[in-house]
Amino acid sequence: MSTAALVPLGDYLGHIMDPDCEYLEGRLVERNVGEISHGDAQGRTYAFVLFNQRGFWAGVEIRVQVRPDRYRVPDVVVVRGGRPSGRIITSPPEIAVEILSPEDRAAEVQDKIDDYLQFGIQAVWLIDPERQRAWIHTREGAREVSDGVLRNPARDLEVPLSAVFPDAG
Repeated sequence: MSTAALVPLGDYLGHIMDPDCEYLEGRLVERNVGEISHGDAQGRTYAFVLFNQRGFWAGVEIRVQVRPDRYRVPDVVVVRGGRPSGRIITSPPEIAVEILSPEDRAAEVQDKIDDYLQFGIQAVWLIDPERQRAWIHTREGAREVSDGVLRNPARDLEVPLSAVFPDAG
């Protein structure tokens, strides 16, 4: 959903919304904030990277400026190196993670993935907590994770799906 009236960029950047919205050419776009399975997968992905992957920093629901007039808010963002400075991310992070919510629409999710990849993010991890499945999207295409491990293209960042879905049978 989005509001009908256009919002100046300064107003968007100057206000904190809970939950945060994305900003697309002057429109505020609400995000599906998910349910328990969404929050669990989000928290587990974030925590695994933060505490187990040296050389990477992870953050939750941080604004990423993908174009001058477009700001996305990935569920988890992974940055190579330390914590970025400033209030928002303006350089391509290593990974953007989107956790699917039951209300998500395929076209809207694909628009986010396209924005991330066009911005220069190397990979987008798409996680479906209800079906306990995941996909890796890169400029070369998308593939479902079949070996049980989410990876970046450099293959120096790995998150096992068993860390995201510990109760998977």
